[in-house]
Amino acid sequence: MNIGIVCYPTFGGSGVVATELGKALAKNGHRVHFITYSQPTRLDFFNENVFYHEVFIPSYPLFQHPPYELALSSKMVEVVKNHQLDLLHVHYAIPHASAAYMAKQILRTQGITIPVITTLHGTDITLVGKDPSFEPVVTFSINASDGVTAVSESLRRDTYEQFAVEREIEVIPNFIDLERFQKQKKDHFKMAIAPLGEKILLHISNFRKVKRIEDILRMFAILRKEMCVKLLLIGDGPERAGLEKMAREMGISQDIRFLGKLDAIEEVLSIADLFVMPSEKESFGLAALEAMACEVPVISSNAGGIPEVNIQGKTGFISEVGDYEDMARNAAFVLQDEQLPVFRAHALARAKEFDINLILPRYEFFYQKIVAQSKSALPDLEIA
Repeated sequence: MNIGIVCYPTFGGSGVVATELGKALAKNGHRVHFITYSQPTRLDFFNENVFYHEVFIPSYPLFQHPPYELALSSKMVEVVKNHQLDLLHVHYAIPHASAAYMAKQILRTQGITIPVITTLHGTDITLVGKDPSFEPVVTFSINASDGVTAVSESLRRDTYEQFAVEREIEVIPNFIDLERFQKQKKDHFKMAIAPLGEKILLHISNFRKVKRIEDILRMFAILRKEMCVKLLLIGDGPERAGLEKMAREMGISQDIRFLGKLDAIEEVLSIADLFVMPSEKESFGLAALEAMACEVPVISSNAGGIPEVNIQGKTGFISEVGDYEDMARNAAFVLQDEQLPVFRAHALARAKEFDINLILPRYEFFYQKIVAQSKSALPDLEIA
């Protein structure tokens, strides 16, 4: 198939999933066209089936804000026409679904029918989409899509509860590339971080308030009184400066390292003993899944779709949002020498259930179904 993928090119989960999906589709013989304003961060390999189309956003004094949605729609029209795409798969509802709808209507006037699939990822529904300024457009764009998917059952429920969505939403969970995310032998790295054999806790995110990283610091302070531990924080964002200050004021900064944004996170995951995800909103928990693939158990909140990934008492433990004391107790239990190998084994076994080789066929089947439905529908090219 000839597939157009529209996504944000950043480190966020939706962009990562969209890029990894496109790469897997390309390896499977499909021609994949990425359409976005800059090259996706994980589009880091060469494949003859991968194409990148940059959305150029003109700057005019008349516009207070760049008209990205209009530029994106125009680029979609161009790519669909020039490369004979079979479908457009847009990730994250805002503004990609509405831009795709506009592109679809323009193409209809030229006798071209292009089915649109929208994948919902989380904050486009649970946070941004709920804003009254966006809700009508989000609702309309989802209903106007030819196919809709969500990355978890939790997100599917939230969408139906918060929006007047009439479309059937197919749940296709996020996935993991087990060839990339696997435990590597990095003993020298671990010795440098934890020379006295300290247990290593790890967190990865974009350092936004919703991630509740302050709960990790409070949990770590409790745990640090019971055992020798180190904390690694990967990522960056608006909360970082405040977190660094908080760590200094708590007297725990000497055992914490802020590593910033890293590409090869699987190398750091390979030395971790425990992954911590205390988020108050999380549609799936992709970072936790990547940790589990590297044999790292998870201590998490019960937010959103996280319990669909992290199994209580097997791959780690789940606590109520904000209950950092319970997280500390659970962490102390998992980190016991006799318990840790068991939790590591369960984490890896669970991650294997989300192998991209198992999830990719579900996307391919969904694509074929939506394209077939689009072809069977009678075209209506009249313009109201």
